[in-house]
Amino acid sequence: MIGKPDDQVALAGTVEAGIHRLAARVYYADTDFSGAVYHARYLEFFERGRSDLLRLAGIHHTELAASEGGLFWVVRDMAIRFRAAARIDDVIIVETKIASVGGARISMRQTITRDGAVLAQADVEAALIDANGRAQRLPRAWRTAFEALAGAQS
Repeated sequence: MIGKPDDQVALAGTVEAGIHRLAARVYYADTDFSGAVYHARYLEFFERGRSDLLRLAGIHHTELAASEGGLFWVVRDMAIRFRAAARIDDVIIVETKIASVGGARISMRQTITRDGAVLAQADVEAALIDANGRAQRLPRAWRTAFEALAGAQS
């Protein structure tokens, strides 16, 4: 067996000073014919960062979907700025910071870096909805946790 059960935690990245950091390797499947990461793949790297931040906060997509009435996170708005290309075999870091927390929404700033150089940045607004697509208020415990993360950023 490779690894230990504790390695599952490392897969979700780390949170320090309110900032979630997730390391990822760029694979051949992430690139276009030139060897650079295809622009749409950055969305997937950003999604992994957001999902694992939620996971470390104790919020799991599968549990939300299985809850009574079903709850789901959706991206309501996203603006991306591309600065430089990631390339095959690069190890990138996806950083996610909570920018603000609303009643049913959370805004985040995400950055993808390689060796400290910024490759892409995204401002993302995600909302919590039910199975009928109606906005749902964030539970107080989540709101408190998100606000604590936002306040812990240095």
